[in-house]
Amino acid sequence: MASLRTAMDAAFWDLEISTPEVIDGSAKLVPGSPPPLDGARASRALRFQQLSFLGNGFPLGIIPSYSHAPSKELGSFCLQTLLLRPATSNWWLGLVGQFRPKKLLSSIKSEILSVEEWELSTVKDIAGHFLDKSLYSIGLSSQISLLPSSSLLISTEKHGDKKRRRHKLSLFHQLPNHDITMEAAWPGLFIDQKGRYWDVPESISLDLLSLASETGFRYRFGIHKNNGAPHPANGVTTEVPSHLFPGICAKAAFSYEKSRDIWRIKEKRKDIMIETDKGVFIRPSYDARLKEPHSAVSGIIGGICTAWLRKGESFLPDGSRDIGNLSTSTIRSPLSSDLFGSVCYTYQHGNFRNLYGDLTRLDARLDISSASTLVRRVFNRSTDSSTSSSDISLSSPKLNFIFQQQVAGPIVFRLDSRVSLVPSSSGKRGPHLEDLICSLTYSLRLLESGKVVAWYSPRRKEGMIELRLFEF
Repeated sequence: MASLRTAMDAAFWDLEISTPEVIDGSAKLVPGSPPPLDGARASRALRFQQLSFLGNGFPLGIIPSYSHAPSKELGSFCLQTLLLRPATSNWWLGLVGQFRPKKLLSSIKSEILSVEEWELSTVKDIAGHFLDKSLYSIGLSSQISLLPSSSLLISTEKHGDKKRRRHKLSLFHQLPNHDITMEAAWPGLFIDQKGRYWDVPESISLDLLSLASETGFRYRFGIHKNNGAPHPANGVTTEVPSHLFPGICAKAAFSYEKSRDIWRIKEKRKDIMIETDKGVFIRPSYDARLKEPHSAVSGIIGGICTAWLRKGESFLPDGSRDIGNLSTSTIRSPLSSDLFGSVCYTYQHGNFRNLYGDLTRLDARLDISSASTLVRRVFNRSTDSSTSSSDISLSSPKLNFIFQQQVAGPIVFRLDSRVSLVPSSSGKRGPHLEDLICSLTYSLRLLESGKVVAWYSPRRKEGMIELRLFEF
């Protein structure tokens, strides 16, 4: 079943999106954005833990990725490896190194082509290119278990081509029916609905989330503080998301989720028993969450209330202000409320046990991120020039598709796409494709619902390899 909970989680500050932009491997979605593609959500496993596992299957433990190039000469291709991983029963530390080879190879090539006579100084000049600090990045992360139900994560990273380090601190605490999370980052990295990255000098959040109940009712509370003017992490843009401006914001949300099978073929023990000349063997599905053919309908509906507790520049009544060379046309309301909802249809053929032709799956999900903006758009068909692109996007229902097809054995091709059903602010008329992610997954039967995912986003021009556990 395609995840419905992102409908509520997208309104808060802790929904993580996978990205090779940083060593940490994730960026926060700008609150108030439409729910992201399911294939874009970051893994529950920390990046350092992923590299520790993935390194066993790659030569020398080196994992490639493809990200936005800080400069043309550095290139987009990166190599990552886990250098150190000491651990005890309640503590571990990971040291990750990253290397961009394009500049080094082109510099050495130019040096060799320009050499007329080989001397010792020539060899020293070539060796000197390996000491260029802009080629390297390093990340350090440590997690300690404070109590059986509490843990503290501290991480820092330094990119050789940038002056400023990134720091992050996260505290997790589990209650019987709730999760409490406190996070702080300086700077905090966010990604908006158009795939643009933003740095916020200081970002602090505290969240209380209820666990899913049998009735499908779920709620959460959160408070967040931003300090400093946001700026684009790469490239230049003219419209800043209003949620990233300085201020303190409190949010409360609730949702009710329900799912019903139209039909389902339950797995029986005899289905996984294979008789051979050597005896009887058990052959379960490659993924425990894809073991039963079925057709189902599910839906979620909820509401959210937002309050900005401290007045700031974003409350100026002129509706337009400049921060450096950036500006925004969105007026941030001190108090607001809204409704959201999603409905999803799922069809699966096959049990995902055989080598070929045993899995074809389609998920189609309709998202309405903001009922209020949708109603305003219906009754006011003309779009005002002062309307921000984020409001225009929120007023548009989104249709998300997830298509999965078994290639061979545990290997599955997956395509995530999002279609907007109304014209966009960029002038596109009628339904149009907004986002797309292509991926190949290798399911790990021993982990029941674990898989190695290699994905690429044409829109963001990024791709990486991840380990994902108990996620669809």
